[in-house]
Parts: sequence; C-alpha cells; structure tokens
Amino acid sequence: MARPAVIAHRGYAGVAPENTIEAVTRAADRDETAMLEIDVQPAACGTPVVVHDEHLEGVRDGRPLTDATGLVWETPLAELRSARVLGTDATVPTLADVLEAVPETVGLNVELKTPGRSDLRVGESLSGSERAERCEVWLPFVERVVADCEAFRGELLFSSFCEGAIAALREVADYAAAPLVWDDLEAGLEIARRYDCEAIHPPRNAIIGTELAGTTYAGFSAGEPDIDVLEAARAAGRAVNVWTATNWVQFDQLAAAGVDGIVADYPGLSGDSSGR
Repeated sequence: MARPAVIAHRGYAGVAPENTIEAVTRAADRDETAMLEIDVQPAACGTPVVVHDEHLEGVRDGRPLTDATGLVWETPLAELRSARVLGTDATVPTLADVLEAVPETVGLNVELKTPGRSDLRVGESLSGSERAERCEVWLPFVERVVADCEAFRGELLFSSFCEGAIAALREVADYAAAPLVWDDLEAGLEIARRYDCEAIHPPRNAIIGTELAGTTYAGFSAGEPDIDVLEAARAAGRAVNVWTATNWVQFDQLAAAGVDGIVADYPGLSGDSSGR
C-alpha cells in the first residue's frame, strides 16, 4: 500500500515558527514533504497575509503568538510584516512572500481562514439563500488570494471550514478545493458533493477502524463516527487528507487506514526523516 502524502502543517509547526517564511522553506527542503499547509486572512488593506489566529496577541505553548496586538484584519500591513512570531525573529509574511519562497516542486494547501470577520459559519452546510450571502461575504478576499496565486506553477489546493469560502472559490477560479470538517461529517460530505470538491479534510479521529476514532478531538466526542468518511469519499472519487498528526503512532494508524494525505506537525512521522 502506498504511503500517504505528507502535508506540513503551517510548515511543520512543531519544529518551526508556524506560517513563516522560515517554516515553509525548511519544510519544503525535506524530501518527505509533498505539500505545505498555510492559513490566510486579510490585513487591514485587504492584502492576504499568512497567519492562523484572528488576534495577534495570545499564547501558544507558553510563547506569545506575536509581539503585536489587535485583530489581524484591522492591522496595517506594515505592522503585520514586522510582527515577530512566537518569540522569534521570524515575522508574519504576505501570501505573495510565501509563494515566492516556496519551490514549485512542492504543493501548497491554502486554507481560507477568514475574510476579515468573526461570524464565519464554521462547519455548516448552508441553505441556498445563506450560501449566496456567504459567498458574497468571502468573494473580495478570495479574489485577492487567487490573484496572488496565479503566478505559482506548483500544485494548489484550497481548503476551508466555511462553505462560503468554497463557494467563492468556485466563482473565481478552477483550483482544487476541499472542505475542512469540524464536528459534522455529513455537512462536510455534502459541501464536497455540492461543489464537486477534489478532496475532503476530516480530523484524525473521524477515520473509522483506528484507535484515534475513540478519542475526543475537533468537536467530535469519543466513539467511532456513524459515517465512514473514507468509504464515502472514495466512492465519489475524492481524496481524503486528514488533520493533524502530532506523532508517528497517529501517522501509522491513519496510513494503515488508507488515507491519501496526512497533515503533520512534525517532519519524520512518516518514517522518512531525510532532507535534500
């Protein structure tokens, strides 16, 4: 059985300051890395920047998220680009910066995190009128993201927890897309069907037949899900990329289950720890 593709979560956030140029370039330089996963949202001017959290202040594993404060989408671009990430000298990059730094031999999974507001409708399958309204909310930002990505010649995959983002992407461009699942597999599969998505991204405990399915994570309670997302996706011809493996035991369980890709916090979980 083929091993799943390794997708570097925020540029292997377990070993580098997440979503920074330093992280993605180091991750891209490893033979095992098939794809990089990054998060994008707008600066105050609308420029797409690569950062995960809505707020610049806060703590991750005892370190400050950045040395700046405020909401990302209310912060001037110059201030964001000088904000130091997780107590290091690495700073928040623009999406254009990352695209320029990443070799086109490595794929890029661009997660559409937020269009610049907090009412996101995460993980929901929306009604027709709601879909149209949420598509309009996301459209200006998605247009900016796609415009930045046009010069990149490597593989591109766009993902989001928000149906509005997927809908807006389908309005703008013909890139591969994947709904991210949060606590509702049926909603994720419906969104994938609705937009003929190339993949679906469930959490690690949503894969039936693994010990991980008995754990609490990503809005799911302990116990195997009622839906076999791997079987359903395969029947529809979609890839299944699972997030997020934090150790080699989790990686091996997911690989044995037959998933297509695994989003990983650390390099080497696949058993290949070599660099180029």
